[in-house]
Amino acid sequence: MLKKKFFIALCSAVLISGSLFGQEETLRLSVKDAESYAVEHNRSMKTASLEVKKADYTRWQAISSMLPQVSGAFGHNNYLGYEMELMNMPIAMKPTTNFTLQAGLGVSGQQIISTTISDVVKEMAQTNYEKSEQTIKSQVRKLYFSALAVENTIALLEQNMENMLTLETLTQRSAEVGVSEQTDVDQISVQVSSLRNTINSTRRSLEMIYNSLRLMLGTSVSAELILSERFDDVFSVENVESLLREQFSITKNLDYQLTEQSVELAKKQVRINEWAYGPQLSVAYQFTGKIQKTDFDMNPPQALVLTLNIPIFSSGTKLAKVNESKMDYQAAVNNFETVSDQLQIQDRQLRFNLRSNLENYETQRRNIDVSQRVFANISNKYEHGYSSSLDLTNASTNLIAAQSNYVQAMLELLNAQIELEELLNK
Repeated sequence: MLKKKFFIALCSAVLISGSLFGQEETLRLSVKDAESYAVEHNRSMKTASLEVKKADYTRWQAISSMLPQVSGAFGHNNYLGYEMELMNMPIAMKPTTNFTLQAGLGVSGQQIISTTISDVVKEMAQTNYEKSEQTIKSQVRKLYFSALAVENTIALLEQNMENMLTLETLTQRSAEVGVSEQTDVDQISVQVSSLRNTINSTRRSLEMIYNSLRLMLGTSVSAELILSERFDDVFSVENVESLLREQFSITKNLDYQLTEQSVELAKKQVRINEWAYGPQLSVAYQFTGKIQKTDFDMNPPQALVLTLNIPIFSSGTKLAKVNESKMDYQAAVNNFETVSDQLQIQDRQLRFNLRSNLENYETQRRNIDVSQRVFANISNKYEHGYSSSLDLTNASTNLIAAQSNYVQAMLELLNAQIELEELLNK
């Protein structure tokens, strides 16, 4: 009996653990939650974070090259019984064992400039990280809004489906009593079938968007995503108008900062090549401990060496490197000026796009209101026999098109808002 109870408990534990491991991850996310989750788990962000850490190590390498370097060595020499003659007297060469400790320090202008270059490299890595974070957040918002748009479209299509199914039933009954023609029933049935196909296709598109969002979030492909916000929560005409009134500060833009840092990096590269003409000072100290020594040991136990290395002639190699780095610097300056002009033009273009999308949204919002009233009016007339099935089909098609245009206009407006916010680094 005890063995049976133990077997049942063991099977239950296995089933429970299996269900836990097989359970899919469920994420309920707002827009901000999705952005934070992506920043933490997206693989591109992890790579950008590694680059920042790598820049720290590069900086420390540059600094440590100017710090004292200490090394130790242990040596043993055995002359295998060799004897040397001094004044016709044989002298046996005894084995020797030494321990040597060396400490050295070298400083040059190039090393000093290298530390400042590593500082710029670290700044660029940090700016690249912020740029990656900004890009990931923008892409997550676009996918989030796209999913909301498609879900909204499906809801509207399903509402239209309910209306069309009701009218199809009404038309079928009218045809059975001879009030309507069978062709009217067939026409509405085709409309219902077409609408059903549209709903199914839209649902497949929604799943593709969710898969893209899972990839951007860095979660598993089987994770269930629940979007906790709706269009009304994330969209506001007032926010769009406020964004249009905000002035563009180019120095806050991350692309501008990166090109500016590239110019500074190229400038320091010129200086490091110019310092190739400068002297290099090195100091070395050596201590040798005699563990086993010969009778005639003339090597001193300690030594201090001070060296000043002054370059004299390099056949033009250093000058060529200086001129090459100056050309790179000028190219970086030209690119910086080009990027600055492009950002100014981009600001104007994105504001133009946002205004145009706002106007289109207002138009489509009025259009959907009119189309809904027209469809309701035609449906009412059709029920009482004052309009044809063709009029009803046309009104339904126009309503679906108006709904699709409205959702698309809202999505384009949100995307245009995201692009301008990205430019303004908001």
